[in-house]
Amino acid sequence: MDMDSASTVVLQALTQATSQDTAVLKPAEEQLRQWETQPGFYSVLLNIFNNHMLDVNVRWLAVLYFKNGIDRYWRRVAPHALSEEEKMSLRAGLITNFNEPVNQIATQIAVLIAKVARLDCPRQWPELIPILLESVKGQDGLQQHRALLTFYHVTKTLASKRLAQDRRLFQDLASGIYSFACSLWSHHTDCFLQQIYARDEAAALSSLERTLLSLKVLRKLTVHGFQEPQQNMEVMGFLNAVFERLKQFLECCRQVGTESTCREKLEKTIILYTKVLLDFLEYHPCAFIPLIQRSLEFAVSYVFTPAGEGVTFERFIVQCMNLIKMIVKNDAYKPAKNVDDSKPESLEAHKIKTEFFTHPTLTEIGRRLVSHYFLLTEEELAMWEEDPESFAVEETGGDSWKYSLRPCTEVLFLDIFHNYSQTLTPVLLDMVQNLQGPTSVEDPVQLLMKDAVYNAVGLAAYELFDNVDFDQWFKNQLLGELQVSHHRYKLIRRRVIWLIGQWISVKFKSDLRPLLYEVILNLMQDPDLVWQQVGAKGGKVDFVEFRTEQFLPYLESIFGLLFQLLQQVTECDTKMQVLHVISCVIERVNIQIRPYVGCLVQYLPLLWKQSEEHNMLRCAILTTLIHLVQGLGAESKNLYPFLLPVIQLSTDVSQPPHVYLLEDGLELWLVTLENSPAVTPELLRIFQNMSALLELSSENLRTCFQIVNAYIYLSATEFLQNYAESLCRSFCDLLKDVTNEGQVQVLKVVEIALKVSPVLGAHMFQPLLPAVFRGIVDGERYPVVMSTYLGIMGRVLLQNSSFFSSLLTQMASECGQEMDQLLGSVIEMWVDRMDNITQPERRKLSALALLSLLPSDNSVIQDKFCGIINICVEALHDVMTEDPETGTFKDCMLMSHFEEPKLSDDEEPPTEQDKRKKLIQT
Repeated sequence: MDMDSASTVVLQALTQATSQDTAVLKPAEEQLRQWETQPGFYSVLLNIFNNHMLDVNVRWLAVLYFKNGIDRYWRRVAPHALSEEEKMSLRAGLITNFNEPVNQIATQIAVLIAKVARLDCPRQWPELIPILLESVKGQDGLQQHRALLTFYHVTKTLASKRLAQDRRLFQDLASGIYSFACSLWSHHTDCFLQQIYARDEAAALSSLERTLLSLKVLRKLTVHGFQEPQQNMEVMGFLNAVFERLKQFLECCRQVGTESTCREKLEKTIILYTKVLLDFLEYHPCAFIPLIQRSLEFAVSYVFTPAGEGVTFERFIVQCMNLIKMIVKNDAYKPAKNVDDSKPESLEAHKIKTEFFTHPTLTEIGRRLVSHYFLLTEEELAMWEEDPESFAVEETGGDSWKYSLRPCTEVLFLDIFHNYSQTLTPVLLDMVQNLQGPTSVEDPVQLLMKDAVYNAVGLAAYELFDNVDFDQWFKNQLLGELQVSHHRYKLIRRRVIWLIGQWISVKFKSDLRPLLYEVILNLMQDPDLVWQQVGAKGGKVDFVEFRTEQFLPYLESIFGLLFQLLQQVTECDTKMQVLHVISCVIERVNIQIRPYVGCLVQYLPLLWKQSEEHNMLRCAILTTLIHLVQGLGAESKNLYPFLLPVIQLSTDVSQPPHVYLLEDGLELWLVTLENSPAVTPELLRIFQNMSALLELSSENLRTCFQIVNAYIYLSATEFLQNYAESLCRSFCDLLKDVTNEGQVQVLKVVEIALKVSPVLGAHMFQPLLPAVFRGIVDGERYPVVMSTYLGIMGRVLLQNSSFFSSLLTQMASECGQEMDQLLGSVIEMWVDRMDNITQPERRKLSALALLSLLPSDNSVIQDKFCGIINICVEALHDVMTEDPETGTFKDCMLMSHFEEPKLSDDEEPPTEQDKRKKLIQT
């Protein structure tokens, strides 16, 4: 088929693929998928998306198919790879002109050119960069912009390559084009500033777009293009110029106002300037040292002095705070404990920081952070009234400090306080002293200030450990503030309970806990939803020195209120927080929770159904169920109608939700088995999920093995008869491809099966035993693996001697040896490697197994008599202890009868599985 005919049919298929009618869409997509591997298909796509007369949607789809084709077929080693001739033609066609009129398509073309450049530039595509630079210099506005857009995407892609050879190539490229990139950026920046002050907003917006793109190019070249950027005058000159340009652009913000069409891009450009500094500091901390003084002066000036008033905006303040934080916290700027071991650069940076952060500067920063940036805003207070759930869900954790103002200010405060606590501790304590006593509800400014100061004291709890008598403060001040019921004082009550939560693991007497529980109970009865959630978080009793007996009088009331709150809230995040608190309570009080969980047990199935689209909420439900099953113990069997389908879904790798639920689902499966009083057909049926899980060989393998062990302890006969064959196949596959530790985990399952059911276990796992036998004969060199081999063979020999005889016959036949000769080799190796076994119970098992051979009149066994007796005496020394009452020796591992051990207050009661293990040992 010639090119014109091919273009016609491909164009028709692309047109049909943009249809909303699935009857038309699906066949077209299938046809296009078949053509993906046909020679010439991508040349046709190139012609289609370069034809500006065609429908935009069709051209857009052509670009996407082309871009996906690069990922799949451009590499020479890819199946159905494009020919070198076609690739050469395509490369030439991609850069013939830069005049795409549609912005979205222009961006996609730039991205696909960058994808090709990643694979082919500069070796197979040396002309790309020169053509881009030439086009960028052109006078045609559209062509210049599109070439600059492509130049940025190519630079970004090449900068992301991390192999040493690729980095050297990028550094060569950077040194060759850096001067041009700097002059391009400078030219467009000057044009923008002239046009914006001349009130020519249309022209200014166009120049600003080019300034932004050229700055993006420079950012990549500056950060990734030089091994020692401090040696390059142009790089350091550009970085110093960034500060001047930032001041000019911030002043522009004041001039243009918030309504200007340039405002959004102007703020974006200012943020990009700060990203240049932050990236350079992250990747080249030593090269950044000459910029530390200027960076700190700039950031502190705009964030903590009146210089920033009227020109700064939230995201810029966040970036400046992050710049200060990264300089304060940077390990490269801290001298070693022994000053003589410090690098000269570290000492220089430390000196600059010390000279900058004087007592007055630190005092002003500390006061300003607390008294200005910690204050709740009008928007936050309005949110409390209008959307209390969202207000109560605090934005913390992860990288939120990089982008959001409140987390950012708190993290900066913590880092500065940690590094300069001697200076800042008196400042903060003075602020606390000024706010002692109850604050007037008629003074909203002072209420907000007290909230901010208490926030600071909570954040710095660990730093203030020696300076604040928190117990006295709680009794004399905070407790009284919690009892002020005025509507306006709710701000302080919320902060005080949060403050106590911060200090409770740092410094809080356990005798004061009942007082705290009373407070929590009152808070949770408040009709304000924020209060209920604050109280709930206070109810999270995962504290140090928690005493169950202190909490029990409040358990019923608090747990009931938590359950009410769980039903009342509607946001996913809030439900997750409440479930987390419920889980903590259940975990702490354990079996004491049993009388109070009826309502929760009835509600969780409904919540699970409602959360079908919210996998993270389902994870929280799974965690709650784990603690609930542990608290209920054997009574958890009443949950099976709900519990088992949940486990089934969470651990089924063919179901999409397993990506989120698998880890918690496996944990729930395990605790359900451990607490199950007896096996049920439904519980047994879930094991069908296990084969696929073992095939995954993921980080959850250990839990999978624990689940298998739990089934064996629960009902070895039923379980092995149903699943041993498939399990054995899975284990055989696993043993080919696991580490020594993984091998031991697999073999431990076999050992437990032999321990619980010697006859059936040996029969069911027979295919694995020859490898164990060979490992012993060959003298497996890893001690832990050898110890496990001997443990398995010891159980077979001691508890199923007839099976051992048949195995010995089979192995002798395979090895072409006499049975007696092979038996001699096994005994000799066993005696020789006895020291590999470290656990006393396994040493005793091996000794008993070898002793069981002695009644035989076999000459080979008699020849090994001395060795066997020797290891038996050693094993006796390991397990015999003197009875202090009678003075006689007894076997410390011998259990005469089954007793329920007496538990101390802080010990958890035994699970059903613990009891089963004890029974087997007797």
